[in-house]
Amino acid sequence: MKNSIVLILLLAFSFGFSQSKFSKSEAEKFQKQINSEYADAKTSPLMEEDLKTFKTLDFYPIDGKYFVNAKFEKAVNEKVFEMKTTGTRTPQYIKYGTLSFTINGVQMKLNVYRNIELSKQKEYKDHLFLPFSDLTCGKESYIGGRYIDLKIPKGKTIAVDFNQAYNPYCAYNHKYSCPLVPLENDLKVEIKAGVKTFH
Repeated sequence: MKNSIVLILLLAFSFGFSQSKFSKSEAEKFQKQINSEYADAKTSPLMEEDLKTFKTLDFYPIDGKYFVNAKFEKAVNEKVFEMKTTGTRTPQYIKYGTLSFTINGVQMKLNVYRNIELSKQKEYKDHLFLPFSDLTCGKESYIGGRYIDLKIPKGKTIAVDFNQAYNPYCAYNHKYSCPLVPLENDLKVEIKAGVKTFH
């Protein structure tokens, strides 16, 4: 009896805190995919003149230290709010939770959000939006910060790979209106991973 209780507790713990491992091939797949999207006139955010000469985006070298299993804490009693954008559009979001993690010995927190309209679509019902800025912004990376796409976790941790951080479309073309990174998601460290600035 005692053994079965221990086993149940162990199972509950491992499901609640499922750890993912860094995969270099996943980061490479992300780079390949985003490059092919940007090279295709049908899916590219690039301006016409940039598309003509486009070969590849500029990436930081893939580095496993920028992959974290963050502790996920679901938000409670949050209200829907209008997220500011680079244009007049104000899409509705809700803060879905907080991620806590450590990179290079520095403890950090970021909020993740859920787009209300998008979450009504079947393929985006589990989608979470992670916008962030860091000390590389305006130097090596886009001044307005970067984004990471995540899925709602089943347990108490969520894998975040900063090697898959990408720029908002408005980094390439002024016709787009992009969500601005909330102030609470400004990291006081350099995140040298993901897509670099364009041009």
